[in-house]
Amino acid sequence: MKRSEYLARIVGAGLGVIGGFTLGYFMVRGLGSAAHPGWAVIGLTTLEGLIFAYLGTPYVLGGWRTVNFRLTSTPLPDLLSGVLGMIVGLVIAVLIGVFVRDLPYGIPLSFALAILLAALGMSVGSTRRAEIAAIFFGGNQETDVHRLPAVLLDTSVIIDGRVLDIAKTGFLDMPLVILSSVLRELQMVADSADITRRRRGRRGLDVLTDMQKEPSINLQVTEDEVPRDGEIDAHLVRTAKRRGWAIMTNDFNLNRIARLEGVAVLNLNELAQAMRPVAIPGEEIVVTVAREGKEPGQGVGSLDDGTMVVIQNGKRLLNQTITATVTSVIQTSAGRMIFAEPAGEPRRPGNGSSRRRQPDGS
Repeated sequence: MKRSEYLARIVGAGLGVIGGFTLGYFMVRGLGSAAHPGWAVIGLTTLEGLIFAYLGTPYVLGGWRTVNFRLTSTPLPDLLSGVLGMIVGLVIAVLIGVFVRDLPYGIPLSFALAILLAALGMSVGSTRRAEIAAIFFGGNQETDVHRLPAVLLDTSVIIDGRVLDIAKTGFLDMPLVILSSVLRELQMVADSADITRRRRGRRGLDVLTDMQKEPSINLQVTEDEVPRDGEIDAHLVRTAKRRGWAIMTNDFNLNRIARLEGVAVLNLNELAQAMRPVAIPGEEIVVTVAREGKEPGQGVGSLDDGTMVVIQNGKRLLNQTITATVTSVIQTSAGRMIFAEPAGEPRRPGNGSSRRRQPDGS
């Protein structure tokens, strides 16, 4: 138990004892000590106050921490919109209360109605701010609704480092948010005894430092609560789903879980796959024949981005950089694969079937 929580329990227990004793004292005075033994009633109420206060203090603190976290992490426009919605709800409650007060239990009913409408107005105002602003001030409502308000970065994409180069190009014009729990996890990796993990963690910290120095990148650090179960991935998904944010990650499992939960995912590996150049049949490419293929006479090379190139009649050109003519391009589970022939050589009729076969090691 943390020291602050222990002290809060002690203070709560003390207040519970005082409250229970006071309640018992006034009960004895009101009921009369002749019919009821005063010391027993006071002792019982004091004990109840001690037990309930000691056990209920953590829940009170947890509720306060949740409220404080919401107030500190919610953007100011959303807070102002929520306050405006609460005021509108209270005004409506007052107007309805004028007709309700004369009814039986009208005052308690008006009070409950004011609380409900104020809470409803705050919820609607803070969660539907874009639509309300579009109605009263104009603007493209569809664009505001479907635009990502922010993107959460996880540890894997920070250590990867490519997010820095992508953000510099201006394609990521939304805020990039880092939770404090992710920063703590990154710090633990950087302080690891394993030299490989330590190197990866320090690389991630260097990437964040460079992103903070870049004026065109909107990098924000948001305080959050440490997940009790220690599952950072589940905590990221819950936070993104609650706030309507997206998640940027290279983690395959986090990608699948987030999509199942309805959270938008930006995957840098999928982006790199989509940005690979597409070779067109008949186009000439420059490639180095690195090894033999599976079929007789085949040579295998690769482009600068890693795309495999299978060269018919390329075995005799092993370890040479040649110009090849693309004959076909196929898509496999491992990525794109290009089939080509050395430039200037006529195509042979038997090459069509062998092009579809996998080379050695593919």
